[in-house]
Amino acid sequence: MKVLLVCSQGMSSAIAAKALQEAAAKQGLDVTVTECSTQAFAEEIKNGYAIGMVAPQIRHRFDTLKAQADAAGIPCVLIQPQGYTPLGGPKLLAQIKEVLGEIK
Repeated sequence: MKVLLVCSQGMSSAIAAKALQEAAAKQGLDVTVTECSTQAFAEEIKNGYAIGMVAPQIRHRFDTLKAQADAAGIPCVLIQPQGYTPLGGPKLLAQIKEVLGEIK
């Protein structure tokens, strides 16, 4: 499963991406996480992602980003602040499962 994390410049999400991949690996799930900037999101979300996740610090752009994801037919959620940390991988994974159901 492919997950797209978006933050302002596509850099701070690297910590959350690593935490999410580690949490998924511990559960035996094949999850690939890509980070991008808000400027790249509209095009990147079209590349076969299961879900788009928006960093808490850019929540003011959420409606715009969600509209872009909706146009691509991809669910998009705002990351809960507790999930956007080096230890937040399990929280992110739980949020994905809440939206998509069980993943394999």
